[in-house]
Amino acid sequence: MPHAPARPTLRLAAVLALAVLTVGACASGPSQPERTTLTQEPTVEVAKAAPPAVVVPPRWPLTGEAADAVVDRPAIAVKIENPREVRPQTGLDQADVVWEQVVEGGITRFVAVFHSQVPAEVGPVRSIRPMDPAIAAPLHGIVAFSGGQQAFVRELGQSGVQLMSQDGGAAGFYRKKGVMPAWHNVYGTPTTWWENADAGHSASPPAQFAFARRADQSTVLTAGTPATLLDLRLSGYSRPRWAFDTASGTWLRSEGDTPATARSGTRLAARNVVALRVQLVDSGTKDPAGNPVPETVLVGTGKGTVVSGGKALEVTWSKPATDAVLTLTGPDGSPVTLAPGVTWVELVPASSGSVTVS
Repeated sequence: MPHAPARPTLRLAAVLALAVLTVGACASGPSQPERTTLTQEPTVEVAKAAPPAVVVPPRWPLTGEAADAVVDRPAIAVKIENPREVRPQTGLDQADVVWEQVVEGGITRFVAVFHSQVPAEVGPVRSIRPMDPAIAAPLHGIVAFSGGQQAFVRELGQSGVQLMSQDGGAAGFYRKKGVMPAWHNVYGTPTTWWENADAGHSASPPAQFAFARRADQSTVLTAGTPATLLDLRLSGYSRPRWAFDTASGTWLRSEGDTPATARSGTRLAARNVVALRVQLVDSGTKDPAGNPVPETVLVGTGKGTVVSGGKALEVTWSKPATDAVLTLTGPDGSPVTLAPGVTWVELVPASSGSVTVS
């Protein structure tokens, strides 16, 4: 009887099954690691508030004082006389800067510069002198005067300022009858002169001194020495004195021992008094009475004293050209800043005058 075909053994079946599994695994590729899905939160930027704007108030260029608004108009430099018989003068208490200069006979004359305030009237208005271009030219504004030698008038006109001359027929001048003799009674109205400023002289002046933001930050206050009296000798005739007034923080002017006031009754006062030691030379001309006319030399350099806020500081002044602004430097050579406010400049003859601080 024939044998039946042989059946695969269990071992063979197991081998075949393993082969099938191996092939299947190879066909499906290598196993992949399990992936984790991350959800990223959106970035939210928090807006930062802008810092508050710093509002810097405008400042009047000739005083350094802050104001709600600064009117754009030229500076007006007015020649005002100062012999005893004309005191008190009108308008000096409203000037931003006043320069005092020695003229013939030892008397003094003022160059009062108006810009931030508008006086109704100023005077007595008198004639110009040879040093006036060096004072007025850096202002690039108007000079109001009555009279002057033709050479002086010509030089002043060539310095770049606009002339408002009473003798030349400019508007805004008049004589006050019964006040003084004819040569002492010319007065003027600054509003009229401003109205007649030409296009080339209608802008505000550049600063003539460097000012600190606050009085206690000025160089004189931070580097000066205590002082309460500035005693000046400009000539045998003119001896102004300045005394510090603690209550007002200003220096009060006296003519000798007599308190100096304006016609309004206001005491003449300044935040800063700048006493410059200058050379006084003969201009080579004479006044109508035959007196030699002196000239203050302002182009160059020299020593000076500044008082402000109850202190005094020795300085060096420098002015390289007629139309250049005069600069002040301290003992260390750094620029000097003044306290905001009115400034008086005293031109003290170096050879015959004196400056005493106490």
